[in-house]
Amino acid sequence: MSTVAAVVLFAGVLAYAVLGGADYGAGFWDLTAGGAERGRRPRHLVDESLAPVWEANHVWLIFCLVMLWTAFPPAFAAIMTTLYIPLGLAALGIVARGSGFAFRKVFVRTEQQRVAGAAFAASSVLAPFFLGTVAGGIASGRVPTAGLGDPISSWLNPTSLLGGVLAVLVCAFVAAVFLAAEARRRGEDDLETWFRRRAQVTAVVTGVVALTGIAILRADAPRLFDELLTRGLVLVVGSAACGLAALALLRRAAPRQVQGLAVLAVAAVVAGWGVAQYPYLLGTHVSIGDAAAPTATLWALTAVAAAAVLIVVPSMGLLFVLAQRGRLESS
Repeated sequence: MSTVAAVVLFAGVLAYAVLGGADYGAGFWDLTAGGAERGRRPRHLVDESLAPVWEANHVWLIFCLVMLWTAFPPAFAAIMTTLYIPLGLAALGIVARGSGFAFRKVFVRTEQQRVAGAAFAASSVLAPFFLGTVAGGIASGRVPTAGLGDPISSWLNPTSLLGGVLAVLVCAFVAAVFLAAEARRRGEDDLETWFRRRAQVTAVVTGVVALTGIAILRADAPRLFDELLTRGLVLVVGSAACGLAALALLRRAAPRQVQGLAVLAVAAVVAGWGVAQYPYLLGTHVSIGDAAAPTATLWALTAVAAAAVLIVVPSMGLLFVLAQRGRLESS
């Protein structure tokens, strides 16, 4: 049951990485779109694509937190008492991002809109970066079993910084692919070209950083490096293949197919990390079984999680369908 609970938890991580990642990446392109006039149309597409669904994606973050503290309370305590700085900064970024996105739509003065827009865009980069550093700190074994680890070196280290940079780049890539496909669906050829070129550049930069990261992981997180090149290798290669296929088919395949390939690229690389980490929850010193709650708790939690998924997934699916069909603008 501890393994089942861990799989359910990681499924939530995958969902948040894909759906929340696309939202964060859209904010990255909002930040780098240029001045008010030059960036007006890309930002308008970001607004129209995110407005109906941007807040819904955080349900997966809440799902992950509830699963972690209920199913694996010692690990939750250790993470929260060690990595509280990047977690707090990520939470601050999420709040500032949501506030900025909401308020820039209701402010009427240009300077107020710019401040709110800047808060949204900058936080869209900072939040995934700090969440990536948290993943790096956990994967590299810098969270002690009893918690209360070093509050600085636990996330300011080579693996964590690599995780933060990759998180921002992956979010930017998947968002660029999504937005290029959305522009194509709307028949806005110039915007499709704008986002397609940025998807291509981001893919190249992400590949370079990932190749550089091989040396970093080998020196700083050797077990993770070894497992990624053995049992996680298929998923890592699959992620690269899906990302390249999304780029190659961006102008030819149906928008939904391209978006699906981008989703698979992100999901595969995150799954590769999970496979490489197994059977440990923290580094190489706390296994899933060691950190698990009593079996009765895990059974009850799994049943509740299954019921929640049966409610949430169809609801979010309906939300996305209505957004794609333009049925939510009036609300």
